[in-house]
Amino acid sequence: MTSAAAIAPARSSTMTRTGLVLGTLVVILALSAIAGVRYGLLLAVGLGFGLILEGFRFGFAGPWRAMILRREPAGLIAQLLSIALVALVAIPLITNNGTELIGAHAPVGYAMIGGAFVFGACMQIVLGCGSGTLVNAGSGNPVSALALPFFAIGSFAGAYHLLWWTNLGTAPVVVLSGTSGLVLTLAGLAAVAGLALYLAAPGARSLPRRLWIAAGLLAALALANLVVAGQPWGVVYGLGLWAAKGATALGMDISGSAFWTLPTNQARIAESLLTDVTSLTNIGIIGGAFIIAAWRSGLSARLPQLPLRAWIGTIIAGFLLGYSSRLAFGCNVGAFFSGISTGSLHGWVWFVAAFAGAFQGIRIRKALGLDG
Repeated sequence: MTSAAAIAPARSSTMTRTGLVLGTLVVILALSAIAGVRYGLLLAVGLGFGLILEGFRFGFAGPWRAMILRREPAGLIAQLLSIALVALVAIPLITNNGTELIGAHAPVGYAMIGGAFVFGACMQIVLGCGSGTLVNAGSGNPVSALALPFFAIGSFAGAYHLLWWTNLGTAPVVVLSGTSGLVLTLAGLAAVAGLALYLAAPGARSLPRRLWIAAGLLAALALANLVVAGQPWGVVYGLGLWAAKGATALGMDISGSAFWTLPTNQARIAESLLTDVTSLTNIGIIGGAFIIAAWRSGLSARLPQLPLRAWIGTIIAGFLLGYSSRLAFGCNVGAFFSGISTGSLHGWVWFVAAFAGAFQGIRIRKALGLDG
């Protein structure tokens, strides 16, 4: 016979989960009514990203670490698979609808390469890229919660100085478009996956079922984001915008920034975050991760016992994550995932530079005492 003591927690858990589902639906419907269906859909897409990334343990920083330290390629290959699925649809779609849809296309330059390298190092220090920091903060990770505001400040500062950095030297934008661009992109992804499998440790070449599912779902949401927003999935701009709105609210004069004084950016600073497509998906990612953590009753993470240098290192790394990703024209999402999947050459260069930086970041993380 089941005791009353056992039934009470089960009922409480059911009520909590029901409340999470109903609350989420109410928020989406309310935003749709206030701002428009398009923005309600984008929030729903963002929530989907958060649910998948946290629910299926699909990330970017962790799999790179696993490949470097233990030669376990499953997470990296899942990333490449998801990118390939998006590219199959996105590249032809953008090629044929260039006036309505834009890709994550950016130039290669000195600052872009250096920024990607620094980003790759810093994401290993805090064990979170752009989306990973949002997910981890949403699920109650204290280190990511500390890094996130500094990520936003760094993104704002990087954008503030962006013109100076790009003036150091930037090549023209190169886009792999049409059938030939798609074939080159898929061949490149297959080559990287093949190399990862070749370097894999014995017995580590299989891809868990959860990663197959997550890769497919993530690709579907990325394509939904492209169609609804008119642009690929991104993270960094939204975080910088949050800091820009905060800076102007506090009376800071940003007229010295060529980036933030652009009419489009001035308009976004003046408007609500609930009508900014990148901000909405970022908020959704945090919310989706929170829902999964609450569903699992996992919002009781204790403050880790870390040395002072680790907390200081987290603050610095968080700021540099934002600053460097702005110079690199994106993070693992905006540059690597969306860049490559929409045919941008800079996405490939970003990947190589960031992966090289990850080796250094792993060493720095250990020196800071963040590995416990």
